[in-house]
Amino acid sequence: MVRIIAIVGMPGSGKSVVASYLKNHGFPIIRFGDIIIQEVKKRALPITPNNEQIVREELRTQHGMDVCAQKALPFIKEKMLDHQLVIIDGLYSFSEYKTLKKEFGNELLVLAVFTPKAIRYERLTLRQERPLTIVEAERRDFMEIERIEKGGPIAMADFTIINDGSQYQLHRKLEEILATLLPEVVAVSR
Repeated sequence: MVRIIAIVGMPGSGKSVVASYLKNHGFPIIRFGDIIIQEVKKRALPITPNNEQIVREELRTQHGMDVCAQKALPFIKEKMLDHQLVIIDGLYSFSEYKTLKKEFGNELLVLAVFTPKAIRYERLTLRQERPLTIVEAERRDFMEIERIEKGGPIAMADFTIINDGSQYQLHRKLEEILATLLPEVVAVSR
């Protein structure tokens, strides 16, 4: 039985929208990005995309590409004690995927959110928190694919939602997948 859904996708694809929707339905969210942000704060650095990248790459160099998954394992297991389903927002590297798959096997489901590049870039320029220019968005895509192994978890996804419409349409697509895969869990969350 699926106990964990890990959301994957490129920047601006709608991962946070999916996670927020699931959180609003009572499922606990574990954000791998929060592990990096806490480390940035611990170092008394301002929270900026550049500082996050520096810290993320440093941690991965020191502790391996799966450092966020390793650090998150105790939190995931703790949440699983009290919840039927736990959501991971932002599984990034293929190494993280392999660590989680080894630990949780078939209890892990990877859900990719795919959005065409032009739409993602437009969304990234318009977002309130940490907006990016189109040049910055493209640079980030290349960095995440080449240096963070981001393509691996997306390629290994169990399901993919195409998010090229409204937020309402994205929510309906998500509901269809959840109702099919996890009818007993969805019934409990309503």
